Amino acid sequence: MTDQPGLLEGLDPQQRAAVTAPRGPVCVLAGAGTGKTRTITYRIAWLVRRGLVVPQQVLAVTFTARAAGEMRTRLRGLGAHGVQAQTFHAAAFRQLRYFWPRVIGDELWPLTEQKFRLVTQAAGRLRLATDQDSVRDLATEIEWAKATLLTPEHYPAAAAERGRECPVPPEHFTKVFEGYEKLKNSAKVLDFDDLLLHIAAILEENTEVAEQFRAQYRSFVVDEYQDVTPLQQRVLDAWLGQRDDLTVVGDANQTIYSFAGASPRWLVDFPLRYPNAEVVKLERDYRSTPQVVTLANRVIGAASPDRGAEGENTGSSGTELTLVGQLPDGPEPEFAAHDDEAEEARAVSRRIARLAGNGVPFSEMVVLYRVNAQSELYEQTLSEAGIPYQVRGGERFFARTEVRQAITALRGAANRGNTGPGELPKVVREVLSEVGLTERAPSGGAALERWQSLNALAELADELAGQVEQADLTHYVAELDTRASAQHPPTVEGVTLASLHAAKGLEWDTVFLVGLVEKTLPIQYADGDEDAVEEERRLFYVGVTRARQRVRLSWSTYRGQGGGRKRRRSRFLRELDPAENSAPAPKSKRREKSAGSRRVREVHCRICSTPLTATADVKLGRCSGCPSDADEELLTKLRGWRTERAQQLRVPAYVVFSDATLLAIAEQRPDDSEALSRISGVGATKLERFGSDVLGLVNGSDHSGG
Repeated sequence: MTDQPGLLEGLDPQQRAAVTAPRGPVCVLAGAGTGKTRTITYRIAWLVRRGLVVPQQVLAVTFTARAAGEMRTRLRGLGAHGVQAQTFHAAAFRQLRYFWPRVIGDELWPLTEQKFRLVTQAAGRLRLATDQDSVRDLATEIEWAKATLLTPEHYPAAAAERGRECPVPPEHFTKVFEGYEKLKNSAKVLDFDDLLLHIAAILEENTEVAEQFRAQYRSFVVDEYQDVTPLQQRVLDAWLGQRDDLTVVGDANQTIYSFAGASPRWLVDFPLRYPNAEVVKLERDYRSTPQVVTLANRVIGAASPDRGAEGENTGSSGTELTLVGQLPDGPEPEFAAHDDEAEEARAVSRRIARLAGNGVPFSEMVVLYRVNAQSELYEQTLSEAGIPYQVRGGERFFARTEVRQAITALRGAANRGNTGPGELPKVVREVLSEVGLTERAPSGGAALERWQSLNALAELADELAGQVEQADLTHYVAELDTRASAQHPPTVEGVTLASLHAAKGLEWDTVFLVGLVEKTLPIQYADGDEDAVEEERRLFYVGVTRARQRVRLSWSTYRGQGGGRKRRRSRFLRELDPAENSAPAPKSKRREKSAGSRRVREVHCRICSTPLTATADVKLGRCSGCPSDADEELLTKLRGWRTERAQQLRVPAYVVFSDATLLAIAEQRPDDSEALSRISGVGATKLERFGSDVLGLVNGSDHSGG
C-alpha cells in the first residue's frame, strides 16, 4: 500500500512517535485514557500502508475477547484487513488445531468442560474437602501454578518462597495437582493453560514447525503487557524465536492480576532486554476531566517508592507515568461518609436518580466495589428505587434466554429475506415484538430486564443502519454472531454494577466507588503484605480512572443499622485527604458541605424562623411541625404533569422531581425562574429542562385553594 499521511492527522506528538516508530522492539507506556488502542491499531495500519509488513504476517494479542474484537473492528476500518487480533489462548488454540495432528499424530484433544469435576475427583481420592468453595480454591491454585510454569513437584518450594497461601497443605496440593493432570490426560482433554503449554513446547522442540510458524508471522503486538504471566511470556518467546519485531503496550500502574501470576517485570525490563528499543510514553489523558486526572495521580503517587507488583523495583526503570488531563474542567470528586451500608446505598441511589433527571443516561453510570458480595445491597436498593441496572460478570448477555430466542427469530426472518434497503430498524422491531419487545418498558423486575435486553438489540439495529449502507437482516445477524463470539454485547440501558477487576478496560461518565473501608480496600488478606497493599492501591487507581466526568467515593462507619463494630475508612482515602474526619458526625450536629468543604448557608423556617437541619425540612423551607399552606389544586396538577414527563423520559417519577420538591413548589408558589431556583431540588439543569412547564402551571393556577 502507499503511504497515506492522513492516517497521522489528529494524533498528538507522542502517539505519532509510537505509530511511526521503525520495525523492531517498541515499548509504548500508555496511561489510562491516553488512546492506547487507537495508537497500536494505527501503528499496525501504518506499517501495512508503508509496505513494511503484510497484514497476514501480523499477530496482535490482548487479554479479552472483547478487546480483540474491538481491535479487529478498528483495523478493518483502517484498511488493515487480514491482521490476526486474538487473545493469547485463542491464538494458541488456532495454532494447535493446525500443528497438533502433524506433531502428535492425532486429532487435537478437546477443551474440557468438566474441570471442576476432575479437580473434585482428584481431591476426593485424597479424602480432602470437595464442597464448591474448596474445589474452586484448588482449581484456582492449579491455574496459578501452571501460569507461573510450576510443575507439581516444584510447587511447594516456590509457594513457600513467594509466601503463597495454599488452600490445603502444600504436600496435599501437590498430590491433587498430579491427580488432576493424570485424570485429564486419561480423558484426552485439555484445559485453557494446556493450550499455551503445548504450543510453546511444540515450537521449542520442533524446529521444522517453528520455522513454518515464524515464516507466517513476522510482526507481533502485545496489548496490556503489564498483565502477562510467565507462561504467556514463554509462548511469546517461542513465537518470536531470535527476532525482535515486537511492539508492547502497557501501564505498570494498572497491574492488578498478580494473584493470577501476572507480572509487570517484562514491561519494566523491556529496555533492558532490548537495549535498542524505542520507548514512547503516552501521558495525555483524553478520557477524564482534569479533576479526575488529578485525583488519579494522587492515588498512584502515594504508592511506596520504587515498589511494583511482586516487589519489583520500578522507581528507576523509566516506566513511571503521570497523567496530564486534556479535557475541560469538570466537577470536583465527591467524598461521602455514611452511618451504615444501607444509608450509603440509598445515598448512591438518590444521586443516580438526580443525575438521570439531569440527563445522564443510566448506562453511563457505574457502581464499583471490591468484592462481588457487595453487589446484593445495591441490586436491592436500585430495584426498590425503580432504577434499571445490570451486573457485569453475571449472566452473559448472549446467554440470556430472551436474547437467544430473539436471535433465533431474527435468523429465521433473515433466511426468509423479508427486508429491503432502509427497512432494517423497522423489521428488527417487528421481529422482536414477537418475542416480547413492547413500545413501553415494563415498570420493573424481571420483565424490565428482559425488555432492556430486547431493546438493546433493537437499538443495535439503529446503529448498524446508520453505519452500513444497504444494511439488511443478513448483515445484522452476522454482526450479532461476531459480537457473540467476541462477548461484545450492545449497550443495555441501566446502571452497571461491577467489581473493580471486572471494570478494567471500560469507562463511564460517572463512577461511584463504594464501601471504601479498611479490610475491604485494601482487602483483609493484604494486611501486612506491602506488595499486596500496593496491588490494592493500583486496583483503586483503575477504579478512579474509569470515570470521564464524575467520581464519588463513599464509605460507611458500620456494616448494619444500629451500630456494631466500627470500621475505618480506607487508608487510601486518608492519604488523599488526611484532615478529613473518618466518621460522619452525629446527625443532630452534622453540617452539609459542598465539594470544596465550604459550609452551606444556614436555612431557617419561613414560618417560625427556626434553623432547619433535616433534609426534608430544608426542601420545604419550613419545620415539619409548622402548618402547610400548599395549593392543593396546584399540587395535583404538578403531580399529573410529573407523571406525564416521567413516562416520556422513561424514568421513575421522582427522577423528575421528588414529592418534597413538588410540595415545596405548591407551598411557595414561585412566580419566576429565580424564585423557582431557590427551592431545594431544583438545580440549574432541572430549571432549564422543566422550569417553563412548572412556572406555567404555577402562574396559571387558581391560588384560592391555598
